[in-house]
Amino acid sequence: MKHVLVIDESPLFREYLRVKLTSNGLDASVAVNGLDGIAKIKNLIPDLIIMDYHLNKERQNVFDILKEKKKSPMTAKIPIIIVAQRLDQKEILELVPYNVKKVFTKPIKIDTLFTTLTSLLGVPFEVDETPSIMEAHVNDDIIFVEIAQGLNRDKLDLLRFKIIELIELYEIRIPKLIVMLSDITFTFTDVPNLQKLLETVLQSSRAKHRNVRVLTRDEFFKKFIAGQKEYADIEVVSNLEYALDGLLSELSQNMEFGEKKAEIIGDKVLQADQKSSQSESMQLRFDAESKNRHMSLEDVKDVAGNLKIAAVDDDFVIQELIKTTFQKVGTAVSVFSDGSEYLAALQKEKFDLVFLDLMMPHTDGFEVLKVLRNRGIDQPVIVLSAVTQRDTVIKAFQMGIKSYMVKPLKPDDLLKKTMEILRVNF
Repeated sequence: MKHVLVIDESPLFREYLRVKLTSNGLDASVAVNGLDGIAKIKNLIPDLIIMDYHLNKERQNVFDILKEKKKSPMTAKIPIIIVAQRLDQKEILELVPYNVKKVFTKPIKIDTLFTTLTSLLGVPFEVDETPSIMEAHVNDDIIFVEIAQGLNRDKLDLLRFKIIELIELYEIRIPKLIVMLSDITFTFTDVPNLQKLLETVLQSSRAKHRNVRVLTRDEFFKKFIAGQKEYADIEVVSNLEYALDGLLSELSQNMEFGEKKAEIIGDKVLQADQKSSQSESMQLRFDAESKNRHMSLEDVKDVAGNLKIAAVDDDFVIQELIKTTFQKVGTAVSVFSDGSEYLAALQKEKFDLVFLDLMMPHTDGFEVLKVLRNRGIDQPVIVLSAVTQRDTVIKAFQMGIKSYMVKPLKPDDLLKKTMEILRVNF
């Protein structure tokens, strides 16, 4: 049996890979940091190593491990797969002398990973090729799970860990979920996958059934839920405003925008043209297709410390708020008072994240989004605006934004949303 060693400081990511590898007939071990990794490489002599690039330097960084591994003829030839939040070309080239065969950026595209494992280990992997779009995000301490086209079992495994990750990131004490199903017609053959979907959502969130809503117009799904006594408290609805009404009733803040959001997402998800392009949806982790009260600044530094962030807003107060917020974690922020200034800067600079105001006097946020799309520039965009009109927000989402934050803003909210968008293991 082929043996794979996973070295990663994220308990969730380690467990995800361990489960996937063992379920496909491999022997899998995990190491919790660099020191543990060096010891297990020497003792286990694995056939393959999957290792995070961003290991804690105090417990041996990635190059400490690579150099130690290269010293011994018993371990020098072990192939390595590196995973990272992001790497530039120079950093990738530095890995070449250490038998690094592949570099993946998180979130890992699972089908591509399996293809690489098959090539390196000669072990076949089964991959569910069912077309499916899945996404999970948090607004108002409610976890929104969007699923379109179909239920893919590999993606449901990813979804399980993504939900756990979001709950930990936002420190959600009482999980509330809305599962939005669109562009899917279920039949009796889908019952096993429906069962897996519900088990995934309930077990990963540990939400009480009365705090879960399923938004769908599919009659078979409604009958399926009605016929299962264990799901009696899960409400199936066809209107998101109604679904949000109960879940938001216990939340004291931003109720007006919560009501607006009901219209926004309901229209976007359930009433979209069946032929809409996938680019108008936020797709989760496949190649083939709320307040964080105790957020650690060290955690944010690990994610955002080396990033370049752009703040495009004509409001000087907002510019200073973003700059001051990210100074705490050592992140460079470039400010632009108009969309044209930002677009001109893109000729020479590249940014990892953009905070973008929609309403500016000359070149507004919509024009910026249009130019980015036309140029094929793919970068995370978080819109900042006091505008909450339904048509405005739908238009922004369709143009590729990652998230929408309503002014006035708070520093913790900016950091929290940055972590959600950029610290993606799944």
